Amino acid sequence: MEILLAALGGFFLDLLLGDPAWMPHPVVGMGRCIVWLESCLRAIFSKTPRGERAAGTVLAAALPLGTLALSLGLLRLCRRIHPALAFILETLWCWQSLAVRDLASESENVRRALTRGTLEEARGAVGRIVGRDSAALSRQGVVRAAVETVAENFCDGVASPMAYMLLGGAPLALCCKAVNTMDSMVGYRNQRYLHFGRSAAKLDDAVNFLPARLAALLLILSAGLTGENLPRAWRVWRRDRRCHASPNSAQTESAMAGALGIQLGGPASYFGQLHDKPTIGDPLREPEPQDLLRANRMLYAASALCLALLCGLRVLLFKGVHL
Repeated sequence: MEILLAALGGFFLDLLLGDPAWMPHPVVGMGRCIVWLESCLRAIFSKTPRGERAAGTVLAAALPLGTLALSLGLLRLCRRIHPALAFILETLWCWQSLAVRDLASESENVRRALTRGTLEEARGAVGRIVGRDSAALSRQGVVRAAVETVAENFCDGVASPMAYMLLGGAPLALCCKAVNTMDSMVGYRNQRYLHFGRSAAKLDDAVNFLPARLAALLLILSAGLTGENLPRAWRVWRRDRRCHASPNSAQTESAMAGALGIQLGGPASYFGQLHDKPTIGDPLREPEPQDLLRANRMLYAASALCLALLCGLRVLLFKGVHL
């Protein structure tokens, strides 16, 4: 019951407050650990493809396991002091594991820049939330990139940590965040990280495999709840859910593309190199700033559905264990 209440509290705190800039965040600490570990491991292991893969594998094991051990240890220490202190800490971590409010806010900043500002401002706003090069994006390209980010990060920032949170509490959710953070920092197929980041990318694929498919189905359901096209979302998801180098990314992107009636994916530039990615969805119309409002409505609806479903499953499991 404690995990359930902490997850509910964390979810509503995220909706209410997002991630305040003044508050220390575990992901920032994870990022610093990744930078430090990368430097140490590259100095220890040989600078060959095999050596870089070995170093990356050590990183991929050390950070999630270290995060899990540290968070479990801190919760145990707090519980010895007072159970209420442990509950407060777990609620705080559940809150910090979720990113509904911030994801919606950042995409809304992109929409505002497109409707009230300049294209340069919109490119800068979308550059805060995407990994691709944004300096040369068109208006439609900015919208497309932001919608893709909302769709993909519904899995990484909401459905996946929530699933692990309700499975094993905040420590498991933080472990999931550690995996996602590693992938976002070293999981690139460029010269620097092709070998070193392989294990982190593969681990991220595995950790998010089931949550990505759950997230896609929830987005399809949310399309019906928010006035978008549910049948088309289902049809495009069935057709295009594998149209990506990642086994997970196209799951949510195809559901979102179908719901909105726009085409996502296609060629994109990363670190100055153009990558020819397959398209997802049908180009029934050009992407427009209002699509970000529609995507955010789907994000909120799908997040609420995710919470209700996973809390219900935990209650059933809890009852089953005690029967």
